[in-house]
Amino acid sequence: MKIGIIGLGLIGGSLAMSIRRHTDHTVFGYDIDKQVMLRAKAVEAIHDELTDELLPTCDIVLVSLFPQLCADWIIAHADQFGRGALVIDCAGVKRHVFAQIAPVAEAHDWIYIGGHPMAGREFSGFTAARADLFDNASMILCPPADAPIEAREAAKAFFLEMGFKLVRFCTPEAHDQMIAYTSQLAHIVSGAYIKNPLSAQHKGFSAGSFMDMTRVARMNEAMWTELFLENNDLLLPAVDDLIMRLNEYRDALASGNPDKLQPVLREGRIAKEALD
Repeated sequence: MKIGIIGLGLIGGSLAMSIRRHTDHTVFGYDIDKQVMLRAKAVEAIHDELTDELLPTCDIVLVSLFPQLCADWIIAHADQFGRGALVIDCAGVKRHVFAQIAPVAEAHDWIYIGGHPMAGREFSGFTAARADLFDNASMILCPPADAPIEAREAAKAFFLEMGFKLVRFCTPEAHDQMIAYTSQLAHIVSGAYIKNPLSAQHKGFSAGSFMDMTRVARMNEAMWTELFLENNDLLLPAVDDLIMRLNEYRDALASGNPDKLQPVLREGRIAKEALD
């Protein structure tokens, strides 16, 4: 197959490298940064540049840009995708993007599916891309309710072929609800935690716990601002829930009473063990 990738940052670049590593598909890529294009060709992440002439020949088009840019780009090129092509955005929120693209796709002969590869790093850009980034990761797909079963199965087979361990289908609403908790809240906690003045003195006193807690504080604030605000109706309740639970720990600690603190700690341990 011919695969087109728009945006060769961490995710788009890693998608290209993964496809090249695991499959025999032909990969065309495009990035607005010409230096990125040169590097992508030099390291053979892509076979060639994705041009307007090549776009209609692509069987699958993966769009890896900021959420609104994903919607804007796909809508702007709606008349250029080939008949029956799969067009998949890789934005980190789905309702906002899906609502704009799905009606446009209905009026054309190509098929849209919202996507979100569940892997990443604390670094951004093509230089951070890795061919193994998605090995054993999960891919979330949010197809329209009337998407052909053949298209769903083709998308699933494609992502499993390129190294993903699991492909999960859900609605855009279910995606955004879970991502508010599993990803976005974690980034907020990490950013808040690292702001403690003691963090500047951590060397020699920190180990795995500190590194785990602070890793994703190194975020692209422009992208994450957009992600947070486009999902704030679901993210705010998750933040409020965390504050409530932190206050439980604070109150138990302030009591100085082990009979009040131990049950709170035990509940956390049991909740974690239930996931194992």
